[in-house]
Amino acid sequence: MAHNRSLEQYWKEHLPLYVFIGVIFVTGVVFGAVMVGALSLEQKQEITRYLSNFFSIVDQGALSGDVSASFRDTLALHMKWVLIIWLLGISVIGLPLILILDFLKGVLIGFSVGYMVGTMSWKGLLFSLVSIVPQNLIVIPVFIICSVTAVSFTLHLVKNRFIQKKGELFEPLMRLSGVTLASGVLLVGVALFEAYMSPAMMKWVTPMLVTLGAA
Repeated sequence: MAHNRSLEQYWKEHLPLYVFIGVIFVTGVVFGAVMVGALSLEQKQEITRYLSNFFSIVDQGALSGDVSASFRDTLALHMKWVLIIWLLGISVIGLPLILILDFLKGVLIGFSVGYMVGTMSWKGLLFSLVSIVPQNLIVIPVFIICSVTAVSFTLHLVKNRFIQKKGELFEPLMRLSGVTLASGVLLVGVALFEAYMSPAMMKWVTPMLVTLGAA
């Protein structure tokens, strides 16, 4: 019962932040998708050539070469986002930057999926479903939870900046650090999936995409 009450209290206090940050992220996704239509013909052709080369590399199995290096690079990339959010969360001036990061994350995903679907129709959708969507089913909630916790701590920090009692900020700081640590553990699993499973999944769908550049 106590656990249920604490969970209910948590959602009561943080739901507005989840909605707010969720809207910012979705706005970024929409903005990224709209950006695809603003590309010039030359830019679209350049990206298409790059994708065609990438599909050829995947089809030849070259991505499965150094799995450990791929794991380290992917994990480092994800952890940088989480650690930056943590650092911004413990600084008062970091609040707007956290929101900008969430928006940019949405833009990256919206642009990537939007371009593939817009260029390759259902084939682009299929490739997005195996190369972008699976890991982001974990990554996006993790980033949003980290962002909400960081923003919550920052707001608490602002409200209590003149209070010198040690206990005032200790519990929120431990919550933020705990969420960051738990997120890091989850992102290790995500990086493992991207390093070991994603190349095999992409290789499965790329035979129908290798002729993209010649289409």
